[in-house]
Amino acid sequence: MTKPPMGVNRSGRKLGQKVKKGKLKASSRRWLERHINDPYVQRAKLEGFRARAAFKLLEIDEKHQILKGAKRIIDLGAAPGSWSQIAAKVTNSTDADARVAAIDFLEIDPLPGVKFLHLDFLDPDAPRLLMEALGGTPDVVLSDMAAPTTGHQRTDHLRTMHLCEVAAHFAVEVLAEGGHFLAKTFQGGTEKDLLTMLKQNFRQVLHVKPASSRAESVEMFLLAKGFKGRKPAEEAQEE
Repeated sequence: MTKPPMGVNRSGRKLGQKVKKGKLKASSRRWLERHINDPYVQRAKLEGFRARAAFKLLEIDEKHQILKGAKRIIDLGAAPGSWSQIAAKVTNSTDADARVAAIDFLEIDPLPGVKFLHLDFLDPDAPRLLMEALGGTPDVVLSDMAAPTTGHQRTDHLRTMHLCEVAAHFAVEVLAEGGHFLAKTFQGGTEKDLLTMLKQNFRQVLHVKPASSRAESVEMFLLAKGFKGRKPAEEAQEE
């Protein structure tokens, strides 16, 4: 069971550190204080995860069992690699038999059992290169992709939703029957057409917000469980 972090770390230091005033702007100082005092950040360090985002995936999996029995996993928007760490563990992936392929336009430090592509997922060659790196059919497609922020809320929202939509169509193209798709989205922002497409292709589609996702964040996750499988080409053409 994934336990929520407490307000004191294992060294006995209580949360609530203040960042000294200096050259930092007030907004930057507040962000840094929140980050330093975030119990999930501290727990990630203690448990060897690269980011607090690890607990979002662990909490979702604890309830929905999307990683159970997975043999191959694709991780989109993987930097800094905490979801890939979990994926490598559940698939028993090794460098000699890599079962996890991950991609990000940001550089990522190597991880055992994970083949990283330093590439934008929107690059036309990205889907093919990911599948070649994975060497088989994925049981799970994960996406924590978010567009770089511009400061304009509506623009940032639309750009990230586009990434979610592209990831969803990729999942439908590559997943094994019975597989699962999990992607970052925003509250109230999932397009009707996208939901319709997922419901046509998966047995269950829902939005989830794990406890480790900050309460003030509009971030949510779109979960599509039980891929129904692709129709034969001839049957699809007849429709």
